[in-house]
Amino acid sequence: QVQLVESGGGLVQAGGSLRLSCAASGRSLNAYAMAWFRQAPGKEREFVAAISWNGGRTYADSVKGRFTISRDNADNAKNTVYLQMNSLKPEDTAVYYCAADVSMDSIVRVRVTIQNPDYWGQGTQVTVSS
Repeated sequence: QVQLVESGGGLVQAGGSLRLSCAASGRSLNAYAMAWFRQAPGKEREFVAAISWNGGRTYADSVKGRFTISRDNADNAKNTVYLQMNSLKPEDTAVYYCAADVSMDSIVRVRVTIQNPDYWGQGTQVTVSS
């Protein structure tokens, strides 16, 4: 079993930055693909970014060039995943969720399979004021 705990959300003005963290416990994430999703009020949950087990990355068009996903390689543990969010816009306001999926596939395949991950975090609120 894997537990995912997000942190780093908060209130920020448009144009500002936030860095979200997702700490995993229970087992090493070396063989997992990781992702961030978000859900705005009244909308469905949507994909934001994903990173494969070996560091490949993919992004939703709406965040490309502004957000960066990364994972902690300290001691090859890879148990923390980050989402650096720059140039934030009011439309980025949402609850952001971390997800983990057992996968050693390429990032191209991960983009498809991560839509139904094995584990979800509880979410962290990001609010961007105009």
